Amino acid sequence: MSPIVDLQLISKEAKLPTQQDCELALEQLLSVLGITEQKECTIRIVDEAESAELNEQYRGNIGATNILSFAFEVPSPDELNLLENGLLEKQLLEVELLGDLVICAPLVAKQAKEQNKTLESHWIHLIIHGGLHLLGYDHESDADAKEMEALECKILSNLGYSDPYKLTETT
Repeated sequence: MSPIVDLQLISKEAKLPTQQDCELALEQLLSVLGITEQKECTIRIVDEAESAELNEQYRGNIGATNILSFAFEVPSPDELNLLENGLLEKQLLEVELLGDLVICAPLVAKQAKEQNKTLESHWIHLIIHGGLHLLGYDHESDADAKEMEALECKILSNLGYSDPYKLTETT
């Protein structure tokens, strides 16, 4: 089942990923992980100013970053009871929300060039990387990083892209 993607193209950069690119990347991610439930994700493509503002506000870091992941947290029963009617509560729970990805288009383009990768492959890699974060994966320890990188490589390979960590692509 294809994920529902709310793609918000705020950036003025050229060559941004399409709705289909985002859906395909997330669909392959969910498939490799054996997730069959319908999932929804917002992907917001921004410029450096918005990325820097969100990075400082939510991560305490100065400056823009390539991707920020905000996993959806299920409201507690008490929070759900605050909703005014049962219909809203039912609608809230019908589709499982993954969360939001905020990706900084100018940094993606800069990194792709610096790392000698195609812009398309770098976009897809970051969407997959962010999607894994939304599902609870991280790279805080060496073991976690290896697990996450292996999944990224498998998913990218299934989509016809090379290993992003070998830096062997050409632009």
